[in-house]
Amino acid sequence: MTDSDTSISIENEEQLWNELHKVVATQCSAEAHETIDDALRSWLYLASRCRDDFSQSEDDVANASQSLLDGNLFHTDPEYVRKQIIYSLLQEDEPGPLYVIASFLLVDGRAEEATFKRMIEEGCFHRLLELINGRKDDDPGLHRLLLDLMYEMSRIEQLRIEDLLHVDDGFVTYLFELIEGLSDDVHDPYHYPIIRVLLVLNEQYMVASTTAMNDPALATAPLTNRVVKCLSLYGPNYRTFGENIILLLNRETETSLQLLILKLLYLLFTTKATYEYFYTNDLRVLLDVIIRNLLDLPNELAALRHTYLRVLYPLLAHTQLNQPPHYKKDEVQKLLRILAGSGNTHFAPVDETTLRLVDRVAKVKWLSDEGVEGIGAGEVARKFLGISLSHADAASNVSVVDVAAVMEKPGVQTPSKKAEAEAEAGAEAKAKAEGEAKAEVKAATKSDVKNDVPRRSSSDLRRSGDVYRRSSNDVRRSSDSSRPSTSEKSKEVSKSEKPSRPKKPLPEVPKHRHGIPYAPSGLENGTRSSKKSPPKAPPPRRKGRIKHTETVKSISELV
Repeated sequence: MTDSDTSISIENEEQLWNELHKVVATQCSAEAHETIDDALRSWLYLASRCRDDFSQSEDDVANASQSLLDGNLFHTDPEYVRKQIIYSLLQEDEPGPLYVIASFLLVDGRAEEATFKRMIEEGCFHRLLELINGRKDDDPGLHRLLLDLMYEMSRIEQLRIEDLLHVDDGFVTYLFELIEGLSDDVHDPYHYPIIRVLLVLNEQYMVASTTAMNDPALATAPLTNRVVKCLSLYGPNYRTFGENIILLLNRETETSLQLLILKLLYLLFTTKATYEYFYTNDLRVLLDVIIRNLLDLPNELAALRHTYLRVLYPLLAHTQLNQPPHYKKDEVQKLLRILAGSGNTHFAPVDETTLRLVDRVAKVKWLSDEGVEGIGAGEVARKFLGISLSHADAASNVSVVDVAAVMEKPGVQTPSKKAEAEAEAGAEAKAKAEGEAKAEVKAATKSDVKNDVPRRSSSDLRRSGDVYRRSSNDVRRSSDSSRPSTSEKSKEVSKSEKPSRPKKPLPEVPKHRHGIPYAPSGLENGTRSSKKSPPKAPPPRRKGRIKHTETVKSISELV
């Protein structure tokens, strides 16, 4: 960036990292701003060289950013270092240094939210708009990183009205067109960084509009939601965006991102121009996802459950799902009964807001044609809560204010009833298996102790047997030497005690290879067959033949 940058000569990657670690380890006083500025310029130059010449992945620049955060240079005066890097973002135009600056602000902001707040105060949102708009082809990696930085910054802190006024139709249309095109990132085929930016912009518009409604003094100029406006005017041209947000809702486990998607869906299903923005099959998939998530949400996540119910009503009432054949009608009615707590007298009562929202969904025309008994908000409230709801209270007072007010910290994962049940079942199965294994080991140990006798080798057994036989013979000889007949009888008895095993007859070998003995066959009249068996011995030769052979032999001998 300055002359001091070029004073460092880098020949290989190892030397680069050594120099970078020396720079971030610079020690100086907090008042030595010139020394800090020189060290920051050197770090920015080295990190840029790392990406341009030696980087194998995007993690290398992130590691360089983390090394600055961990080094002595940053801890000398963190606020001054952050301010200098933010000013660099506002002034820098080169892709290499911009990538390093954006990487540092993203890493630092995720660890310290005050960084994103400081960026908004310094006007970085407008600068990010300029860097993102129309520059994807210049450096796709930098473009994706700037999108991530805008998303993280915008979902942490409410943007200023003047920041949102810088967002025009051209910028939003540009993002939608990128989603319609093919992704050049194999790890991101659905353009999730772009989708997240559009979702967070929609939330910022909703929060700004509700703030202006609550405090008219803040409404300095009319504010138009550019995201909903673009889909209202050119929705059929950007249907890929709708498909991708449904797919994202189906897979997402982070609560804050689910809320961002639900807020946009609510506006699309309550805006007449976008009632039929989605394909019918996509709406059916969305209904399946909502039913599954509502049944899977734990009881303590009331705010997220209320948001799902607020989206469910316009989805069933305003979109193509209100046309026959009605998709999943029985499943929706069963879901409403479960959420209203019909028949569940042993569980905690359902909160009033859930009852009101369930009653509103139950009043959808094609759901209430045949009557859904037992899920009315008034009846359930009287049964479980001991209160009476008037018709005005039972009717839903849902508005954009209620939906926009639901917030959750980034990174919080949505718990799942199914996952918790599976984890408990797995823990019980594991404990049971461990108990059975311990019982088996204990039983085996007891049996080993009970049957624990010293083992002797075969030679020891033979020696002990010989000793026993010799001692027994000595006893017999010394017992009575005048009775020879007794020893003879004992020998006979010992011989008779060990009778020889009878020999088993050998198996008979069959005379035929298939096991059937050969037997000559005869005709019915007792005569033999015309086919004769070969003679056992050759017939005697004739004398002439014998003489001929003798003559031949003699001739051969002569030759």
